[in-house]
Amino acid sequence: ALHEGHVVSAQELTGLLKPVFSPNSRNLILFLQDRLSIDDFTYHIESHGNKNPFQNQVNKLSVHLLQEILQSSPSSLVLPAVDCKATRYLLSFLQESRVWKLTNITNLDVSQLEMNTSKPNLLVVQLQPLVSGLNEISTLEAIAENDKIIGNLTMDLQEQGIHFSVIYTAARPSRISRRTDVVGELRRQLMATEEDSSSYPPLNVTTGNFTCILFYASNFSLKANNSVLIDLTNATFVTQNVDSSSSECSDINTTLSLKYTKPVNGISSLEIRFLMTNRFYGGSARNWSTLDSVEIVQDEEKFAKFNVSVISAPAEYSFHCQLVGTSNLNPARLIPSNDEAKNWDVFISSLQIQGFNIENNQFSYASDCTGFFTPAIWMGLVTSIILVWILAYGIHMIMQLTTNSRFDDPKGPALSVPQTE
Repeated sequence: ALHEGHVVSAQELTGLLKPVFSPNSRNLILFLQDRLSIDDFTYHIESHGNKNPFQNQVNKLSVHLLQEILQSSPSSLVLPAVDCKATRYLLSFLQESRVWKLTNITNLDVSQLEMNTSKPNLLVVQLQPLVSGLNEISTLEAIAENDKIIGNLTMDLQEQGIHFSVIYTAARPSRISRRTDVVGELRRQLMATEEDSSSYPPLNVTTGNFTCILFYASNFSLKANNSVLIDLTNATFVTQNVDSSSSECSDINTTLSLKYTKPVNGISSLEIRFLMTNRFYGGSARNWSTLDSVEIVQDEEKFAKFNVSVISAPAEYSFHCQLVGTSNLNPARLIPSNDEAKNWDVFISSLQIQGFNIENNQFSYASDCTGFFTPAIWMGLVTSIILVWILAYGIHMIMQLTTNSRFDDPKGPALSVPQTE
């Protein structure tokens, strides 16, 4: 029993999972999604009526009971949750707890799955990511599709008479939750901060005992031929189901190579290269690191190359940019350099990369792609100048007003003013 608002730590999670590793539980299935929260169960079932996207996972009656508890509670109820850092190391913990035969299922095709029940098996099923943004219908369809995958796999194993245990979790929560570490504070505070627990460590490439490349992004996605969406965020940073052994590091040239095996159906292999250089520029009398180009190699045949604009930083710094991609609206753009590159769209959010002078396995101070004088600042400055000019002109005109020096006497003769005056 856990009190409301309690966040389960990594140590507590290992204790809660001990019953899973009983001698009778020789097979374990880990369904891993990009993000998931309990609100996904309650909200989608309540909002879409009889169209239940969780036909194979959750009894609808239990969800309605949970909704009644939430509605009848006299105060706001915060349910227990698992720390995002604990779920991040869940896969490594499972591998250390027992000698499993690890099987990764990334192509979402479980029809050809064969299990050797003589040895403990750990199946890691990478579910398709939920659609980002405010499109609820697309999110509902993605959840329903993942539910079918879970149902098909569990049903096939049951028909084969295989006993198994299932863990359904995600790399990060769907929404940003309020901090729960100040349970003792009963008063609400103005400007209360919210904490995003969806962070994960950056990808690092090491040579010997030294880290030579650090790479991080909150969203790393590609779109092929304007139709096939490839979300590489989880494979790169969470599960790290990526091969970076072909990366090269030196004091002058650095290449970050990311290789993925069957990221989606129809693509057997995908390699993405980030080519960086470290040069001395006499104008600034210092070295600058520059991301020169990005290359995409599909199935070792199709080669796409992008030239990069505005991605540079002092050699001692890292580079950060909120939006990087092929869109014209991004501050840092990837410009297609050949015909094959026109078939790809790249979306990278919160990019931070460093390929030189890394100390203590951490990013150095970040040089941001957005300069001090952004378009919004320029618009504000121009508008302010125009308003100040109007105000100054008005004050100047008021100061030029003069009063009459002569006045008519209604009882006397009319006032005559010569034209010379």
